[in-house]
Amino acid sequence: MTSPQHAARPGTVFRILRVFLPAVIILAWFAAASFGGPLFGKVDEVSSNDRTAYLPSSADATRVQELQTRFAGSDELPAIVVAVSDSALTEAERTAVSDAVEKTPDIPGVADEVSPAITSEDGKAMQAFVPIHADAEIADVVSELRTDLAAAAPDGVRIYVTGPAGFSADLVAGFAGIDGILLGVALAAVLVILVLVYRSLLLPVVVLLTSLFALCVALLLVWWLAKWGVLLLSGQTQGILFILVIGAATDYALLFVSRFREALRSEQSRTTAVLTAWTGSVEPILASGGTVIAGLLCLLLSDLKSNSALGPVAAIGIVFAMLSALTLLPALLMAFGRAAFWPRRPAYDPEAVAAEGGMPTRGVWARLAELIRRHSRVVWIVTTVVLAAGTVGVAQLDASGVPQSDLVLGTSQARDGQKALGEHFPGGSGSPVQVVVAQDDLQRAADVLLADKGIDGVSVTAKDSPSGSAPVTSDGIQPVGRPGTPAPDPTVVDGDVLLQGTLTAAADSSAAEDTVRRLRADPDLTATGALVGGVTATAIDTNDASLHDRALIIPVILVVIMLILMLLLRAILAPVLLILTTVLSFGAAMGVSALVFNGIFRFPGADPAVPLYGFVFLVALGIDYNIFLMTRVREESRRHGTREGVRRGLAITGGVITSAGLVLATTFAALAVIPILFLAQLAFIVAFGVLLDTFVVRSLLVPALVHDVGRAVWWPSKLSRGER
Repeated sequence: MTSPQHAARPGTVFRILRVFLPAVIILAWFAAASFGGPLFGKVDEVSSNDRTAYLPSSADATRVQELQTRFAGSDELPAIVVAVSDSALTEAERTAVSDAVEKTPDIPGVADEVSPAITSEDGKAMQAFVPIHADAEIADVVSELRTDLAAAAPDGVRIYVTGPAGFSADLVAGFAGIDGILLGVALAAVLVILVLVYRSLLLPVVVLLTSLFALCVALLLVWWLAKWGVLLLSGQTQGILFILVIGAATDYALLFVSRFREALRSEQSRTTAVLTAWTGSVEPILASGGTVIAGLLCLLLSDLKSNSALGPVAAIGIVFAMLSALTLLPALLMAFGRAAFWPRRPAYDPEAVAAEGGMPTRGVWARLAELIRRHSRVVWIVTTVVLAAGTVGVAQLDASGVPQSDLVLGTSQARDGQKALGEHFPGGSGSPVQVVVAQDDLQRAADVLLADKGIDGVSVTAKDSPSGSAPVTSDGIQPVGRPGTPAPDPTVVDGDVLLQGTLTAAADSSAAEDTVRRLRADPDLTATGALVGGVTATAIDTNDASLHDRALIIPVILVVIMLILMLLLRAILAPVLLILTTVLSFGAAMGVSALVFNGIFRFPGADPAVPLYGFVFLVALGIDYNIFLMTRVREESRRHGTREGVRRGLAITGGVITSAGLVLATTFAALAVIPILFLAQLAFIVAFGVLLDTFVVRSLLVPALVHDVGRAVWWPSKLSRGER
């Protein structure tokens, strides 16, 4: 016979687990987040915005960059100092500028080999080259350079710091708001939406804590992986990680809370309600997150390291977003119970639930579900035509690349300095074409460069030269220094020499790119096996790699996501239709975005990676909402038939999917606060695309199409052979 004490043990164990398990989970997340939180503001310690670092190792620009350090004997990034006046510079002004330039090595991080300031032919400008050690904090050094030179500038003389170091500093300054402004704006916007959705004080904080803790722990892992050199991290990747984790974790939390609220109406016990919600949420959350992760990991196929690095970084973020929604959030809800919804606590009313048949009978979504039940074919045809019309604008999208000077929105001293430089000196000064060629072919390669209309002059890295290089003419290397001085010997590394060609056009211009492409295609130069690199070549190789990635990765993502949907829905036709609707939605979003970029914002173009990133996020995240909707439709279809399942599924999930879409669109829109062209364009594309997906595709097109097709949508599963 069982003793009363023994009989009570299972209940006691259950109560202990109900009290202590949530506490353990919450404390574990809090402890992990406490280590990750302090890393905000320190990501720049383990990240790089150097475009060459993200090129394939086989790219010519990458190989030239690696060799350049060996020729120079040190790794330095040039800054170009440009002093400009509206009239010819006086002797006193030229002396003041020269003296200021000569003092720049006193700034920590500036190398000693600063070139003398030279005056332009029109006498209105001077330029000097100031090398900065690559291991220094480039942004800080450039900032101090600008401050000191501005203070030393004579009245009426404007001094700019431009060149590769200047642009790098402006880019770093553009990303400076990621840890503060971006995160603050995103969290504040999400909080406002959650308060409006739940009309509660505590629940929005609970959901936001779930998202923030997920981000802190994800950042902890990503930071150390970047520190150990396992992952490459940039300001761009960092910003996307922040937004993606906040948006995805909040979306998963919204789905779980919706199930929890639903369960509280038919379950008295908060523990039972949490378990019921967990059972109903785990499949769509894991399927949704798994789909996004699979899509992101397809980026590992990219030749461009900035793309392949984003894949695992963002995937890590999604993993912790799912974990927080399935562990931390249930623990918090188990701790607070109905009090989390105060002052609108869900009442325990199983009779009302039974009377409603498990679905809302009033409200916007119930009425919309009824409209689709009556006019499904008209609805899906009209929405398809509207979306197809939006795709027409895709032809207006110029995603062939943008000049480096246009990467930063708003003011940019480097851009202003580059413009001033081009007005008084060869536009490519300070950012030459770099050609590594065998010593025996030096003159042959120099002749090719000198014959090109895009090259103003050619020099070779040389020993014992005051400037570190000696000019090369069609007659050979010319002496540098006093008359009668013998020509310096070229620096030779493993039998190779380094030629530098000064471009007549700005290094980031289309004219400069044409010059580099001509040189690479020149048969006399290619016959020597020369490698052509430099700033312009880096931009070309980056754009070419992006175009290759776009053509390869987009089809792969579509196939991977379709296979996942087939496994999830146990069907073939439904996944095909869902993929087609998502692609149509993406096309419309890109078409409208192109028209807005060109007609309203007047953007100079777009990076080739913009369509790829837009596709990854819109398709992967758009499928999220397909999964949220269709898993519930399938669940309801098993009990009520397909057409009734569509009506019930839309009425039940419409509110949560709309809320999730608003949250995700708002978080991605927050990227626009960072004055970087790429992020501003991605912010608009994803925010607009998600709203389009939420309010048109998921609310109208998909349910109407599935309703019209009927049970055949589940072909070839058993569900396709059932009634209705």
